[in-house]
Amino acid sequence: MRKAGVLLPIFSLPSKYGIGDFGEEAYKFIDELKEAGQSYWQILPMGPTSYGDSPYQSFSTFAGNPYMIAPDLFPEEILPLKEIEKYDFGSDEESIDYGLLYKNRLKMLYSAYQVENYIGLEKTYPDFTEFCDENRFWLEDYVLFMALKEDHDGAPWYEWEEDIKNHEEEALKRERHRLGDRLRFHCWLQYHFNRQWTKLKKYANENGIEIIGDIPIYVAFDSSDVWGNPELFQMDEERRPKWVAGVPPDGFSATGQLWGNPVYDWEYHRRTSYAWWIKRVEYSFKLVDVLRIDHFRGFDEFYCIPSGDKTAEFGHWEKGPGIDLFKAMENKIGKRKIIAEDLGFLTDTVIKLVSDTGYPGMKILEFAFDSREESDYLPHRWEKNCIAYTGTHDNQTFAAWFDELSDEDREMAIDYMGLKGRDEAEWNEYAIRMAFASVADTVIIPFQDWKGLGAFARINEPSTLGKNWMWRMKKDSFDEELIKKMSDITKLYRRTAV
Repeated sequence: MRKAGVLLPIFSLPSKYGIGDFGEEAYKFIDELKEAGQSYWQILPMGPTSYGDSPYQSFSTFAGNPYMIAPDLFPEEILPLKEIEKYDFGSDEESIDYGLLYKNRLKMLYSAYQVENYIGLEKTYPDFTEFCDENRFWLEDYVLFMALKEDHDGAPWYEWEEDIKNHEEEALKRERHRLGDRLRFHCWLQYHFNRQWTKLKKYANENGIEIIGDIPIYVAFDSSDVWGNPELFQMDEERRPKWVAGVPPDGFSATGQLWGNPVYDWEYHRRTSYAWWIKRVEYSFKLVDVLRIDHFRGFDEFYCIPSGDKTAEFGHWEKGPGIDLFKAMENKIGKRKIIAEDLGFLTDTVIKLVSDTGYPGMKILEFAFDSREESDYLPHRWEKNCIAYTGTHDNQTFAAWFDELSDEDREMAIDYMGLKGRDEAEWNEYAIRMAFASVADTVIIPFQDWKGLGAFARINEPSTLGKNWMWRMKKDSFDEELIKKMSDITKLYRRTAV
């Protein structure tokens, strides 16, 4: 069935409190998607962000970002407005100030925790203990990790005292006792994240909207996952990565991309029947309906860079788990709705792996127009089993991208889309119509492209720091005019939810 959806991170929703959250605006966005005839809301990873504020570098692959807990959803007696107003979260409605969030958000939430803890958490929320017990397999390490990180002024775990760094049981017992209240606070944060998100997702599903989530292939080195489970990764005796992840030099970067994540010990995962990966994916499907797996190429072959290198120039390729992982996953948790992020240079073996899984891949319109050669991303080369996009969170907005094209590539795009003589303001809509008219089963359009926004609305520019993951939509920008346009185009190309 032909369907359509919108890409917008949770953090990009409007909010009075500095960052998009699970509050009123999220429910309003779902209502607007429904009215516009959409079937999907695609979000980015929702984990707690670390240095650089990237959702792809999280302190945990299982935990949720406390910044997304909506203050408005607490009763007034738990989190009074006068308490919220004590804290500064920034005044720019189109940008996120992560420095202010880091300084103030958890302080504000801690005040609500103190009230609820005084009243009695287990009395107010009878399922609180059950939640903590059910999620002990990741939560126990995570809450201690976060409490210890606070206790060490944010220092990474590999700079902590030796016994704590090495995850020695006696040291962990000692620290759990010493930091008991902070552990309980971080459990409380995860409980409320889960509670608020579960209600929001249920509302989306009841209104015909499925959530497309996103799982990064790698985890951050400074994470509770690596601290508590070093055997999952290629680490040395000092608990340092032997190799780190990235991609080699290409036409976009002369020195490649150095991500810095530890790479997996796939032999260990094979011996354990991929238990950790299966648990990770299974948990993700408690939170979302469809899962996009990032950097799918890495399951066929992955690029290893010597730990300590400053660029990605001197790495080598190693074989990944291939189809074995996905067969084991399907045998354990059944067939699930998964999207393979199969972008970039693809070898024959990667293409075969995607084909063998049966997962739909991705087609990006911004990658289509290269006057030097015929691209696989041109719409006439798309197949039905794919997800079509104008661009993703890693791309420039379509309007800005079109402006930045070389004269030759822009001329090709204008010819291909039949735009000669058209006003530039119409080009954005023509690109969307082209994606909607294609054979692709599903089309996902970033919200910025529906609005025709420029470079200021870009979500992320890979390999850069200090300007990413900040953009937010203006309040009421999903207006009746846009809803009607979206609805009309969706109906015209037979992609309505009903």
